[in-house]
Amino acid sequence: MSSEIEITEELIVRQSPEAQAIIRLLLAQIARLSARVAELEARLGQTPQNSSLPPSSQHPHAKPPQKKSKSQKQRGGQPGHPRHERPLVPTDECDEVRSLKPSECRRCGTKLRGNDPEPLRHQVWELPPIEPHVIEYQRHRLACPCCGETTCAELAAGVSTSTAGPRLTALVALLMGCYRQSKRRTALFLSTILRQPCSTGWVVKLQNQATDALRPAYDQLVAQLPKEPVLSLDETPTKEGPAKSWLWTYVAKKFTLYAVRPSREASGVTDLLGESFPGVVHCDRARMYLSLQRLQWCWAHLKRDFQALVDQGDGQAKRLGYDLLRPTRELFKHWANYRDGTISRAALQRRLAPVRRAVERLLVRGIRSGNRTLVGTCRELYEHRSWLWAFVREEGVEPTNNASERALRHAVIWRKLSFGTQSANGSRFVETMLTVIETCRQQKRSVFDYLVEAIQARRARRMSPSLVPGA
Repeated sequence: MSSEIEITEELIVRQSPEAQAIIRLLLAQIARLSARVAELEARLGQTPQNSSLPPSSQHPHAKPPQKKSKSQKQRGGQPGHPRHERPLVPTDECDEVRSLKPSECRRCGTKLRGNDPEPLRHQVWELPPIEPHVIEYQRHRLACPCCGETTCAELAAGVSTSTAGPRLTALVALLMGCYRQSKRRTALFLSTILRQPCSTGWVVKLQNQATDALRPAYDQLVAQLPKEPVLSLDETPTKEGPAKSWLWTYVAKKFTLYAVRPSREASGVTDLLGESFPGVVHCDRARMYLSLQRLQWCWAHLKRDFQALVDQGDGQAKRLGYDLLRPTRELFKHWANYRDGTISRAALQRRLAPVRRAVERLLVRGIRSGNRTLVGTCRELYEHRSWLWAFVREEGVEPTNNASERALRHAVIWRKLSFGTQSANGSRFVETMLTVIETCRQQKRSVFDYLVEAIQARRARRMSPSLVPGA
């Protein structure tokens, strides 16, 4: 015999007023707890494959087993593969050439003379002894023979009052901004490897000097952002001192800009793009992007959302998830064919027309299902369905937000190692250095050479070299 009792409204009204109040209170608490348990169970099932969790949040051993069988081949190069060797530097470009000759025959001991016209060449790369190059500027103060007034010589143009030259300042900025070293380890590297006396306080001063030198180029990119036809946006949490902040990334075709902002609100978009940005923005479905007029929602995020439906226990949601994944895979197949030149853009549009119709029919099915798990998501996607297909209509737009995801990866690793910044000056250094590093990579420029040039220009009071494409 079951001991469960069904609590109905008829049963409640037969109780005393005090008992009714207690029962209703308990029922409300049970409903809240049940909703919370369902939410937590859903979170437990989240993985990078069915949610927006980053891959780094999952332990490598926790990944699901690969569907394909493990290869029986050993690691490394396989027998018969093409040999890859470092090309030899031309002999006349070597710093030193040492000629080695055998003195006698290895069989009979007869003395040997002469030269081999094609000797075997073996080259060894080595670092020279590292010594700091110190330049002393002696500023003479001379007295006037007429009036007795003393005059001191000025420093030469481009020579800063700082005790660090442009190349050393650039190296310090690069060690922290690109190679993710802390101030203490940067100072240790300079002291032990470069034999350059250094303290963490001096590293901070050089960091601020690098920021000042690079900031004009950064501001030029900020002014260029609203003029770009296509941008890819993303954001990640960080810290500035004890306060939570957000590191935003804006990826254009030829440059990338980072910005540390105190919030994740829509102001992070409008502050740099303006209230009416005319271009297309790649993004996920976060609410702060809805103020923009032209979006391309990321299909990689949508694929994970559909996989989340499959992973749920609800049979109706699972069925719709499977049905949505099929046209999604077809979409990526056609896009891959277009990207590698197998099909033309007109062919891509023809092939994606039935895919679009299939997806939109399935979204309508989800809206009409009456299932709370499906209705909200499907309605949002259907009402904004034009944001799913901007890449079909417009050249230069892609179906995913992968560009900003890749650009954000370096920033995320930096954040995991540093735990954020301690001040506004630190945040300005981070956003500026990350911008310069990623932009130089996109433009195939040497970031070190650019840093040196920018610092030299700042100290000579010249205009910093621009990072704006075509400037």
